[in-house]
Amino acid sequence: MKRHNSRNIKSSLVAYSFIAPSFIMLLCFGLIPLAFSLFVSLTDWNYTKGFGNWDFIWLDNFINLWKDEWFLASVKNTLVYTVVTVPITILLSLGIAAMIQDYCNAHFSGTIRIAMYMPRICNIVASSAVWMALFSSYGPFSQAMRSLGWKNPPHWLADETWALPSLMLVAVWMSLGYRIFIYSASLQSIPDDLYEAADIDGATRTQKFWNITVPMLRPTTFFLTITGIIGSFKSFGTVNVMTQGGPGYSTYTLVYYIYKTAFSYYRMGYASAVAMILFVMLLFVTLVQWRHNNHKGA
Repeated sequence: MKRHNSRNIKSSLVAYSFIAPSFIMLLCFGLIPLAFSLFVSLTDWNYTKGFGNWDFIWLDNFINLWKDEWFLASVKNTLVYTVVTVPITILLSLGIAAMIQDYCNAHFSGTIRIAMYMPRICNIVASSAVWMALFSSYGPFSQAMRSLGWKNPPHWLADETWALPSLMLVAVWMSLGYRIFIYSASLQSIPDDLYEAADIDGATRTQKFWNITVPMLRPTTFFLTITGIIGSFKSFGTVNVMTQGGPGYSTYTLVYYIYKTAFSYYRMGYASAVAMILFVMLLFVTLVQWRHNNHKGA
């Protein structure tokens, strides 16, 4: 009996030793910073005055947020950015992955996927600089509009109406290749027996796509939707390089507003309050999507 207990204890220690590094990393870089951010959000800390030099104002930061037009504009822009870019990217990547799977030669399909994945690994500053040139007054977008009869096309990144859609286009381009890669891997894992049975029943290509491919890819779509929403809520690089939130606050996103509030205006407590709002929004979206996916799976 004692030998059996000692063997169980040893097995447990081995198991805990394997998960300990991950747990320590989660604790140090996840839970502790989250708790500290929540603590700071209840203060008026200006970090230039030193660590610990803060006064508790409790919920004042959270109350003042909803009177702040810059914060409200950031929330609106982030939601619009997410609602537009995530579905478009999911649909395009699924369609392109399916076409590569069905119509491309096996020798060239890998090359095509790698080519479409390249924007994912390109430096975001370099990519943003290239897109700034493309959106310039003498860039191909403006020239194309002039050739189509639009005499005075807008200055895309300097126009309040067109700046955010321009950033959305860049976001779709950057994230498309990664999702195509994931969908391509999932498509190859679908059993051929399902398609063969559908062929025997006389199903068309469209029917097989909607009744076999799409349902079988539901877990992948769930994963890409969640990561896409989180990624779009964290949009910062292209905004910082291409527009700096302008013109006005037309391209301010929540993460960019957190950055400006913390490191330009030194209001770390207020920025932490915005960060906590962002955390709650992402947690809510994830839980709703997870519950919906489980319900459909059942």
